[in-house]
Amino acid sequence: MAGTGELVVAAREAGRGLGAFNVIGLEHAEGIVAGAERSGTPVVLQLSENTVAYHGGRLAPIGRACTELADGALVPVAVHLDHATTPELCADAMALGFGSVMFDGSALDYRTNVTVTAAVVAEAHRRGVFVEAELGEIGGKDGVHAPGARTDPAEAARYVAATGVDALAVAIGTSHAMVRKEAVLDLDLLVRLHHAVPVPLVLHGSSGVADRDLQAAVRAGIVKVNVGTQLNQAFTGGCREVLDEQDSVDPRPFLRAGREAVADAVAHVLEVLSEAELTR
Repeated sequence: MAGTGELVVAAREAGRGLGAFNVIGLEHAEGIVAGAERSGTPVVLQLSENTVAYHGGRLAPIGRACTELADGALVPVAVHLDHATTPELCADAMALGFGSVMFDGSALDYRTNVTVTAAVVAEAHRRGVFVEAELGEIGGKDGVHAPGARTDPAEAARYVAATGVDALAVAIGTSHAMVRKEAVLDLDLLVRLHHAVPVPLVLHGSSGVADRDLQAAVRAGIVKVNVGTQLNQAFTGGCREVLDEQDSVDPRPFLRAGREAVADAVAHVLEVLSEAELTR
């Protein structure tokens, strides 16, 4: 299993984007790894707090499945905890050997966000774990990444200095759960953030970004590119095609189709990110 930090640093130095894809179930994780292997590109498997809740509040079973897949992959694969709102869940991920965690204190007031995030960073760095974070004046993760939300460069720089985080998610016009590629990115702001903030920048809500705009974001300073909804669209679409054609109660044919659709979607995104590097 690769370390998230080493993949992020390598991507930043090469001027390319690192694809980070959200896992819901085992088929998602297998599809993500298959797509990465097809493209010969490093990748990050991400498990969100929402996914942990879906699995009954237990991180370990799906988390261990992801670390096993990462260990056996033909390309470097890191495992990351995404949008954790409690230090306890971050600690659980560290204990499982995850290479990175994202502590999401964006719903907290600024001072509390800094205090709690800094504590998570201290523990993570003691264990050699990479930490991503975000800040926002609009409460909640959807608010921070709503189309109208923006990250202030000066505040972001102060936040990074105060917390010691290794990467920062920034709000530049994307939103979670977008099913159409209609996000309008504030690339001028992104350039200013890139110059103001010393750590790698992360783009959430990338499913709503057109391919050419995703490439522009990478060229303007984004390093880690988070994709979730696009995979869910692919997975459910693949399942529906088979379910519309079969009467069998065996779930394997439609789950296989969903997994293959995820692999195709991941390979496409990674190709887009590779082309961004070539044209940088």
